[in-house]
Amino acid sequence: MGDCNKFYKTYSKNNLTGGILILWCTHSVCLGFHSIPVVEGQNDVFSTIYIQFPIAPKVIIYDFACQLAPYSFIYEAHYFQHTQFLIDEMHAHNHTYCGKTCFASNAMQFDDCIHAVNTSAAKCRNKGIKKICKSISFMIHDHAVQYTKVFLDIWNWTTINRIHTMHAK
Repeated sequence: MGDCNKFYKTYSKNNLTGGILILWCTHSVCLGFHSIPVVEGQNDVFSTIYIQFPIAPKVIIYDFACQLAPYSFIYEAHYFQHTQFLIDEMHAHNHTYCGKTCFASNAMQFDDCIHAVNTSAAKCRNKGIKKICKSISFMIHDHAVQYTKVFLDIWNWTTINRIHTMHAK
């Protein structure tokens, strides 16, 4: 789809697994996750968003947003009709053939809400998940999913308590 020079096939050649797809809000709270047994594809992201949200998010910031947008519009145009798909700032430099409308940095010039968001924050949050990666790599799938859920529940509890504490002051 499109003219993007980044492809999922590149990752599958390197035998990388899909890992865990986590949906984060701007407050560092996990909204949901999906365990990906093989290389991540547009359908994994599409399905996770579609299942987790009764109404599509207004903005989706994702490193392959240029590919996710057309995929999403093909399969659920009505659901995603008001969604803006943006490539985070950290990954945008690799998308040399993508239109500027895909770049969060471009949208920031015209939208104060997007300007206020750290578009690469999910990468930082995903570094926190690395704490459990080695452990779950030795577990059967069901145990790994349960372990991840407990980890993310504790993460959310800690994050929400920190937010409440900051607002109480």
